[in-house]
Amino acid sequence: MALTSKITDTTQIITVHSDRIDAAMAIQFKEDMRNEAEGGAPRVVLDLTGVEFIDSSGLGAIVASMKQLGSDRRLDLAGLHPFVEKVFRLTRMDTVFNLYPTLDDALAPPAE
Repeated sequence: MALTSKITDTTQIITVHSDRIDAAMAIQFKEDMRNEAEGGAPRVVLDLTGVEFIDSSGLGAIVASMKQLGSDRRLDLAGLHPFVEKVFRLTRMDTVFNLYPTLDDALAPPAE
């Protein structure tokens, strides 16, 4: 699984370069996320723009990645395709993660 990351101010952006996060790649995803996010910024935005499919194993891998960050860091999700967003809403994971329609929305300063 190919992930890339960059840090801007207090946010680390990790981009997923795969169209799927499923059982076949969940373990590799968790390992790659741990390596990319280690010692990063307090906020991590996972850019899922290229991900068109996610199953329960993929969902579990993202939750595990959030837990790996610890309680002092936050994982937000951006660029969810409609099917991927539906999985997060059906499983009520939209109450656990902040979901943003685009990466730009995730990086925009909060509205006053």
